[in-house]
Amino acid sequence: MKRRFGLVLALIIISILAMTGCKKKDGLIEITLNEVAHSVFYAPMYVAFEKGYFEDEGLKVNLVNGLGADKTMTALLAGECEIGFMGSEASIYVYNQGADDYVVNFAQLTQRAGNFLVTRDMDEVFTWDNLRGKVVLGGRKGGMPQMVFEYILKKNGINPREDLTIIQNIDFGLTSQAFASGQGDYTIEFEPAATALELEGVGKVCASLGVASGNVPYTAFSAKKSYIEKNPDVIQKFTNAIQRGMDFVQDNDPEAIAKAISGQFKETDLKTLELLVTRYYEQDTWKEDLVFHEESLTLLQDILEDAGELTKRVPYKDIVTTEFAEKAKKK
Repeated sequence: MKRRFGLVLALIIISILAMTGCKKKDGLIEITLNEVAHSVFYAPMYVAFEKGYFEDEGLKVNLVNGLGADKTMTALLAGECEIGFMGSEASIYVYNQGADDYVVNFAQLTQRAGNFLVTRDMDEVFTWDNLRGKVVLGGRKGGMPQMVFEYILKKNGINPREDLTIIQNIDFGLTSQAFASGQGDYTIEFEPAATALELEGVGKVCASLGVASGNVPYTAFSAKKSYIEKNPDVIQKFTNAIQRGMDFVQDNDPEAIAKAISGQFKETDLKTLELLVTRYYEQDTWKEDLVFHEESLTLLQDILEDAGELTKRVPYKDIVTTEFAEKAKKK
């Protein structure tokens, strides 16, 4: 009887841990966050890490670099992380595949594209027409970097399939190396890769995709529907911490932001880091709050549809919740 009681008790404990996250001895709830990439583009999130905002909320957040939205989403669906941070197009794809436990976006971080077009011609006076007949190292088919790039091309009267060559078979994060080795006339890069190419004298940033595309719901935090339903307190605590990071970048200049996140980019000197932050700061990259509005999802689905990647439109109420972001901004 005692053995049976012990087994039942163990199962209850395991069930509680599965619902609330793994508690460490120090009382913090431990969760894993899988990010699509590690970039200054996501500065408010790193402020939350470096300033201890997660710990203030009772969370121990382990950060993992997924190296691409497809890999981050795979990790989220497999239960390798509790929260994923990536382009929201991934949640649309999962929903349209008919998943019962689909992924829901609960906080939007960036409102502009975070990548830049780098040219090999150091003396170029850039216009989008310069891309005609050229070779560009682009992004993965169906990914936000590539779709936003195609969206910009079409806005400027350029056919992505006929007017230039876009190479899409280079792994995420390796395009800058390929460009430095001599491939392509242009490459599309996030920071710090874009500035690194400039500092190496390999190329120069000639255009911001964030400026050219306008406001786009580029990245958001998401979790499986079942996890959010079982752990609303964890999602709220997490969102509160991110909102504090967002408040910090809204209230401070690039120099202060660079200092705050420097622990996340130890390989980058402070002067260079400030330059990277300034690029994102000046193009109004970060939202004032984390609310993912319906018109933003509509625009995102317009872009996906235009790129031929959308099989059917997804209901806003199914894959977005604003409950946690609304509460966080009122704190």
